[in-house]
Amino acid sequence: MGASIVLPGRDEPLVIGEPGWAVSYPPPASRRVFAAAHVAAAPAEEPAGDMAGGGAAEPVIDWDSTLAFREQLWTLGFGVAEAMDTSQRGMGLPWEQARELIARSAQRAAERRRAGEFAGLACGAGTDQLADGQAWSLRAVTDAYAAQLAFVESAGAQVILMASRALAASARGPRDYLDVYTELLRQASQPVILHWLGEAFDPALRGYWGSAGFEEAAGTVLELIDRAGDRVDGVKLSVLDAGHEESLRRRLPAGVRLYTGDDFNYASLIRGPGPHSDALLGVFAAIAAPAAAALQALDAGDLAGYDAAMMPTVPLGRAVFESPTYYYKVGVAFLAWLNGLQPHFCMLAGLQRQRPASHLIRVFELAAAARALTRPELAAGRMSELLERVAAAEQR
Repeated sequence: MGASIVLPGRDEPLVIGEPGWAVSYPPPASRRVFAAAHVAAAPAEEPAGDMAGGGAAEPVIDWDSTLAFREQLWTLGFGVAEAMDTSQRGMGLPWEQARELIARSAQRAAERRRAGEFAGLACGAGTDQLADGQAWSLRAVTDAYAAQLAFVESAGAQVILMASRALAASARGPRDYLDVYTELLRQASQPVILHWLGEAFDPALRGYWGSAGFEEAAGTVLELIDRAGDRVDGVKLSVLDAGHEESLRRRLPAGVRLYTGDDFNYASLIRGPGPHSDALLGVFAAIAAPAAAALQALDAGDLAGYDAAMMPTVPLGRAVFESPTYYYKVGVAFLAWLNGLQPHFCMLAGLQRQRPASHLIRVFELAAAARALTRPELAAGRMSELLERVAAAEQR
């Protein structure tokens, strides 16, 4: 059954229809896709009545909900991109917890594979053992990367070499990036995914690859790939510019994938026909069911079916990732809560407070339009509860 809710500023109820998606989908055959998953959190104390439902104590990881969320993504056919910026790396999740997250997800993935089920897994290796705000030697940066790379491989997962704040602060130009990454790729036992995260996602990464201009930076990436031989599986590009992505995609050597990380333009970049991108996206965690249906249609050559399922998610994705873009994780956690995939709308470091109620209301409306609210009655009930808490807080 559907549901309805009266939202602030609306005269008529918003009707939330039944989404109509299947409960599971096979992994797509025509595209390789990963969903970057968030970390579900719970208040350390009983709820204290604020809009997030969290007490004053620091929230803690809800491991059951966190791992169940990954099970949901696998069931819908997505590989899981673990311990990425979506999981609050550098914004509430330190390396020690990221390490545990990787280990737990890898164990769950191995269990699924033993049972004959799909469980694609790639994990972020970075340098967040090194404190922000200071320059480090290139040796220290390389060693920090190498330790995380070795851990991810030992867990049995593919490596995603994440963009590094420490390297961005320490490198003097493109040669330093090439030297660090070339050494790391020599150490990798399997092809890795290079992670190019633009400054909209993390201002500390401005000028990554040693150049302020995109084309110059792309030249450095291409030189690295040329040096690396078959050690690079693909490049995950998150610069929110479809033209830049298409340009780099054309220049990549045969066999090297372009994983779109463009949470604004993903629908057209993945679609084709003809040249297209694979995908590694945080937005997939927010729109998993309609996106899975769209990718199934794409496998069948049904472009109209793809458009019908995927295109309505684009306004939702743009709202979730609106400026300041690095707070997009709030929307991912909010939708997981609305869909019953975690019991609390709560995030590590209280990050859920960084988006105002007006933003959440708009995300809710767009999620209803995109059929991304997979349990309409529950979503309406939880949204009503949140609005009541907001109204009570405004009266105090």
